Amino acid sequence: MEEYILETDNITKKYGAIMAVDHVSIHLKRGEIYGLIGRNGAGKTTLLKMLAGLARPTEGSFRIFGESEKKTSKLRDRIGILIESPGLIPNMSAMENMKIQAMMLGMNDDVFLQELLNDVGLGEVGKLAVKRYSMGMKQRLGIAVALVGHPDLLLLDEPINGLDPQGIVEIRELIERLSKERNITILISSHILEELSKIATRYGILHHGQMIDQFTHQELLRRCSERIELRPADPVAASTVIEKMGIKDYKVLDDGVIQIYERLDDSGEIVLELAKNNIKTLNIAVKNEALEDYYLSMTSEGGTIR
Repeated sequence: MEEYILETDNITKKYGAIMAVDHVSIHLKRGEIYGLIGRNGAGKTTLLKMLAGLARPTEGSFRIFGESEKKTSKLRDRIGILIESPGLIPNMSAMENMKIQAMMLGMNDDVFLQELLNDVGLGEVGKLAVKRYSMGMKQRLGIAVALVGHPDLLLLDEPINGLDPQGIVEIRELIERLSKERNITILISSHILEELSKIATRYGILHHGQMIDQFTHQELLRRCSERIELRPADPVAASTVIEKMGIKDYKVLDDGVIQIYERLDDSGEIVLELAKNNIKTLNIAVKNEALEDYYLSMTSEGGTIR
């Protein structure tokens, strides 16, 4: 049986008549980086707040480390949380902010706190007042604070939102290191699929509170790779012809479209061979869909709950 760090079972949150999160079920395995994708208003923050214990589900349930949500309060030190803006005290230094979190968790280990600051690239400025930090530095400090309790699970809500390109790279590299070096399971939300695609191992698209698709990194690359899309009158017979041509890397979709991932310059030859076998080609095209185009094709504007 798979070991799941986090499981949700039709978790739902309503605010009056507004369905912010609508019967969402996800499963995170140990060591995964799960990218939760959705536009502003999709319900990403609401979902993370429920998992962090900051909001109660209206319906459904979830389990963390095998424990139901009713028992996870005792496991909160194993969950690192950065939702919305980091809760930092601007007049205090980074180290002082870290110590406050450590005290709340019953810890007293300044050496470990300094190591965390070093890990997030703030070791040289740990005594500087946080109000003098850039947005990217504050985000890195927020992640460091979330790591104080040696968490096994990290919940990150839009950690790259509003950052400049250099800040985005720094946060991305930090998240990758935490996953590889500390074996932390990470659930990270964003509305930028292009960025998530560089670190996530699995994805879920949240739209109007509903989980409309989940897929692995390999599946995402496959869906966005260059391919021939062929719509024959008889997909079964066409598949037989395609295989006789020596084409093995193809897939038949439920709507009868055949996607071919090799011999992309031979579309004319494929149509001709189908015609020789009395199979009519209704449509054929070579497609190369960008990640963001794919994401936009899956979603549409709307929603007001974050």
